[in-house]
Amino acid sequence: MNKRYPTPARLYVAGLFVGLALAGCADQTEGTDLDLSDRALSGGQTTVFEQTTFAYQLPAPGLTDAQLALHNEGDVAFEARFVTAPATVNAGLGPQFNNNSCNGCHIRNGRGMPVIGHEGLRSQMLVRVSLPAEFGDPQVPGGAVPLAGVGTQLGDHAIFGVEPEASIELSWVEEPGAYADGTPFSLRRPVLDIELAGGEALPAEAMTSLRQPPPIFGLGLLEAVPDAALLDAADPDDADGDGISGRTNLVWNVVDQASTLGRFGHKANQPNILQQSAGAYFDDMGVSNPLFPEADGSSDIDATVLRAAEFYSVSLGVPARRDISNPQVQRGERVFAQIGCADCHTPTLKSGPHEVAVVANQVFHPYTDLLLHDMGEGLADGRPDFEADGREWRTAPLWGIGLTQTVASGAGYLHDGRARTLEEAILWHGGEAERSREAFRAELSAAQRDALVAFLRSL
Repeated sequence: MNKRYPTPARLYVAGLFVGLALAGCADQTEGTDLDLSDRALSGGQTTVFEQTTFAYQLPAPGLTDAQLALHNEGDVAFEARFVTAPATVNAGLGPQFNNNSCNGCHIRNGRGMPVIGHEGLRSQMLVRVSLPAEFGDPQVPGGAVPLAGVGTQLGDHAIFGVEPEASIELSWVEEPGAYADGTPFSLRRPVLDIELAGGEALPAEAMTSLRQPPPIFGLGLLEAVPDAALLDAADPDDADGDGISGRTNLVWNVVDQASTLGRFGHKANQPNILQQSAGAYFDDMGVSNPLFPEADGSSDIDATVLRAAEFYSVSLGVPARRDISNPQVQRGERVFAQIGCADCHTPTLKSGPHEVAVVANQVFHPYTDLLLHDMGEGLADGRPDFEADGREWRTAPLWGIGLTQTVASGAGYLHDGRARTLEEAILWHGGEAERSREAFRAELSAAQRDALVAFLRSL
């Protein structure tokens, strides 16, 4: 007689409901209206049950054999380290670049380290640069005005015999503060010292933006959210008067040769995963490709490699929530909603049709609305990106954030890695999120703050 062994998913779900029953006995005074059993599956059918350094690296369950083969090809492409032409393998690096592989910035598919400049062989962050609209013409309709001789991104490394476009030094300034109960904290602010090739200073009118790479899992689900859902959620004029005015970005779509909704990147400045991947190859590594070819139409990688890299991001699994039956975590989730965090970090979205069956029509829990919000002067970069202004950032997905330090210890939070902890990330929020930040800083008790952070670590 064949034995039927429990799968990790079956064990997880069984443990979840046992845990919920125990939690119900232990926490009678605090009821919950949260559908915890559903929210445990952060990625719907794409959820994976891995809590180690590999948490962001597993393929989504349920891929067909052909899809899994393409995913594995994408994994190879993501790991590929590019070198100087005319090598026989992975040629095409540079001449200027920030790093030489996708994995070099997205460590184990997660965030990069807050590291940039010539002290290392490669940078894990990058600096976008552009000029105000009155100083020239944009590269693409609605886009940024490039800096002459550089473009819109500084290549701080270069192949042998070529000078980098810029020398970048990053330092941090500590800004002390305190909670209302007197507990001290300190936030660090990045300061960039940039010198162009030949020792030339940046023009005074140049606008810069420091960016840290975000995690890449779950992107297929985010891409499959219908445009109509984003437009319905947007409230650009705050018509409902709740103080939250999320709006969409309208960006240039290279394939369509038209402006379409943006949804990827820290300012939602990319319309889809294909263009996000192609742009990273070209801008971060100097690797030309079918979307961003050389002047003569040739490219360093072909459409097959680009498609595999795109599919890898589409088909990665999303790590499940943990400690969901912990009363402190449940209390933290209620605090998260009560102080308004969930107004932008929308817990639940639904995907529409998609070529990958396990990605299509899923109820999943990314904790983002994919919209732009004014995040205040403290986080402002002062640099527009299509229709996003210098104070706006796309709501970052929070799923998997509790495994950040497990996957890459030392990785920072927020768009430029300035926050060393989740508490610091909350305390940097301003603009539309200032009310939530001040509730966290001045109104919550230490136990409530700890509960909120415990909830975030469960994601």
